[in-house]
Amino acid sequence: MGAFVAMGALSGCTTLSAGQPAAPAAAETIAISVGPCFGFCPIYKVSLTPSGTVDFNGERHTAVLGERTREAGVPAYRNVAAALAAFRPQAGSTAETTCETRISDQQHYQISWTAADGTVTTLEHDKGCRSSRNETLNAALEGLPSQLGIEGWAEQTTRPGASRG
Repeated sequence: MGAFVAMGALSGCTTLSAGQPAAPAAAETIAISVGPCFGFCPIYKVSLTPSGTVDFNGERHTAVLGERTREAGVPAYRNVAAALAAFRPQAGSTAETTCETRISDQQHYQISWTAADGTVTTLEHDKGCRSSRNETLNAALEGLPSQLGIEGWAEQTTRPGASRG
């Protein structure tokens, strides 16, 4: 799935069945692509649909290589969408986070929100791009694996013969 896309709820919701909340009617799929660093950082892509379906693809230095799918639920979607909402660029645009200082050799993230009509909004983020705002984003990104239930899949794993980056 190209990038891990985080989608924000854009409108109201309905109820599916007793106690089971429905996904927001006009929500976006959220995809996040976690890129390499100079070392052995996990490289993977994860996407989250408004219904709470998580698609994971471990590429390098992850405990699980390849594709996996799980259900995290609508509440997980809403939590992720809310955590990333303040960083979402204007609809249909691509933006980069702004640095006050930069630490080299850190992971890069691409966060994409894809609307039902296909409009893609993208944020490019270098984890080494430091500012108080970016520290908040870094904390949100670091918490995603546990929020989505993929921490065991995305866990850093070094395999014999694997190169850095």
